[in-house]
Amino acid sequence: MTAIWSLIAFLVAIGLLVSFHELGHYTAARVCGVRVLRFSVGFGKTLWTYQKSSDSTEWALSSLPLGGYVKMDENSFQSKPLWKRSFIVVAGPLANFVLAIIFLATLFVSGVPQIPSKLAEPAQASLAYEAGVFGGDTVTGWKQGDDASFKPIVSWNQLRWRLLDAVTAKEGFILQVTTAKGDQQAIVFKEEKMPKLAPDVDPLATLGVKPDLNEPVAVFELKLGLFESLRVAVERVWDVSVVSLRMLGGIFTGESSIKQIGGPLSIADMAGKSVQVGWQSYLGFLALISISLGILNLMPLPMLDGGQLLYDAWELLTGSKVPEAWQNVLQRVGVGSLMLLTILALFNDISRLFLR
Repeated sequence: MTAIWSLIAFLVAIGLLVSFHELGHYTAARVCGVRVLRFSVGFGKTLWTYQKSSDSTEWALSSLPLGGYVKMDENSFQSKPLWKRSFIVVAGPLANFVLAIIFLATLFVSGVPQIPSKLAEPAQASLAYEAGVFGGDTVTGWKQGDDASFKPIVSWNQLRWRLLDAVTAKEGFILQVTTAKGDQQAIVFKEEKMPKLAPDVDPLATLGVKPDLNEPVAVFELKLGLFESLRVAVERVWDVSVVSLRMLGGIFTGESSIKQIGGPLSIADMAGKSVQVGWQSYLGFLALISISLGILNLMPLPMLDGGQLLYDAWELLTGSKVPEAWQNVLQRVGVGSLMLLTILALFNDISRLFLR
């Protein structure tokens, strides 16, 4: 039964997120005056089509619900100015970020269970212990970089993303805490002492800041107004995107591990588990995967939106398009890279799910 839930939740997630991605391309194309020949939800054999007139978009539902595609009139697309063509390309990933904001804002408006930002006793070898953190301290504010004043912290989840941002950026920060006795203190984490990122090492464990999970945990419902929910959702999408990009870049510098790359089996497993917990957990999962899909498509590889944007950047700088011969070579490199990435992700999935 668990496998069935995982499969259904996975298909819904991929179908919804990729189709919304394609909807971003479609909407931008229509705004820019590019004719869209076909919008398909799914791939493979066509199950259903609808077309209002011979010169309008054909809407299709196909047999494999693993995404979708938008087919544009090539001459109509190529005749548009460079900025319009680039806007149409970037609109797909942008749609995924917008969808993630909508999902997260929905969670905050409806009310989502959260763990308080009360801290556990740090290990004596950690930076938190050296800085002066004690068990029972509750973080109420955060200051980093050029911040003039403390930004409020209301939950451990919010604090966790702020900590990940600081650790991956290698920047110091200041925590405003309320001690167990009710006193207010500012605890400084100096930049030169921030822990270095390393493969297979939890950066927050090295930092020593962790939530107090001793029973009973005072779980509370975080419920925000509409505009505050949108603000917090935008902030969260930004944090997740920036941290993800830094961790991805760390693979090439040796600071992150390739074992962190996950594939369809991991996504299906997480989808099944989250949907069984409840709709809020599943919606949060969809938001994270939507962000990941947006980031993935912005990678500068042919076959992806980022590769086309790279071609557009060349055209902007040189005034001419990338030669077709180069495009053919880069296309092969891109396909090879994507195949290698897929094999690596599947290997990690199998190792993570079946070989442990």
